[in-house]
Amino acid sequence: MSNTGASQPDAGPAFFLPDFCGSRAVLAVVLIVELVALVFAIARQALHDNFWTDLATTSLFLLWVGLTCTAVLCRARTWLHSLSTSRAVTVMLVLLVTTIGLVSEVAYQIGQLWGIDAASGSQVSIFPRDHAGFLLRNIAVGFIVSALALRYFYVNAQRQRSIEMEALARIHALQARIRPHFLFNSMNTIASLTRSNPERAEQAVEDLADLFRASLNDATVRISLEDEIEIARTHQRIEQLRLGDRLQVQWDIADLPLNARVPSLIIQPLLENAVYHGIEMLPQGGCISIRGARHGDTLEIEVRNPVPAQTGYGEREGNRMALENIRQRLELAWPGRARVETEQKDGEFCARLIFPYADSPLLEGSSLDS
Repeated sequence: MSNTGASQPDAGPAFFLPDFCGSRAVLAVVLIVELVALVFAIARQALHDNFWTDLATTSLFLLWVGLTCTAVLCRARTWLHSLSTSRAVTVMLVLLVTTIGLVSEVAYQIGQLWGIDAASGSQVSIFPRDHAGFLLRNIAVGFIVSALALRYFYVNAQRQRSIEMEALARIHALQARIRPHFLFNSMNTIASLTRSNPERAEQAVEDLADLFRASLNDATVRISLEDEIEIARTHQRIEQLRLGDRLQVQWDIADLPLNARVPSLIIQPLLENAVYHGIEMLPQGGCISIRGARHGDTLEIEVRNPVPAQTGYGEREGNRMALENIRQRLELAWPGRARVETEQKDGEFCARLIFPYADSPLLEGSSLDS
């Protein structure tokens, strides 16, 4: 089984400060600034004769402050990322307060140069008159708002990190649970082949080692869909040695792009469940159907298998555990954009995986023959 297609794990956890170089962050800053300006204008309506003039001047000044602070944080992000959290917070507070003070000083000086009414010789009311008071108020408010914002970013990042770590812990715990029955059955099969067919026994040992290696891989690493399918085929070969003609697997996946990146072990557990909860329980065995297709930027893979004449197959603990494991993997890879669907009817159980493909460029001519 080739591991050349496995992607490298991501770097460590991202810095708690959002990426202010991105367009979404800039848009969020603009919207927040306008909302704050509106609140200020409404709160000071009794002190100003013209509400709209006050709103416009407040919005303009806060936009200067907000966008300048955003640019400073964008430029300093790489440097801040290399500092400890406490030192980075201190540096950011100094940068933000200094930036707010400088922008306030520039606004005041502009008012001094261009805010004089030529007719009366008095300063236009839209510009500040109290130099020291204007600077000190803005710096004080800026310090408080900056401290609250940094605290929010830090707490939110820690909360997100905790959620991710909890999800990873669950996935690792589920991933480590290799079903004893599969291991024992495989070892018994290999033992029986060592004398009658040593070559097949050796191949089975290699296949079993590949499966163990795949199950011990980092749960955050994505592999190519081609490698994931090969893992499932490896499992099929091992089961085929034990079940013989009772197990038939039909692959209909020619339309799937092989270069798509997927979390490891999302198809193999479905095949294992189909054998354990379906084929093994039927005296005559049966055929497992694995189909895949691409619909625009979405990939869909389904595994169907015959089931005994009983109810609650989809709710059996082993089956439910595997489905929940896969669901967590897909959710971790594509939050809110992937899902697992199940249905049981007409003597068949179907598990369907639906997840995005937009993250991977399509290689021309990529296909997998059944």
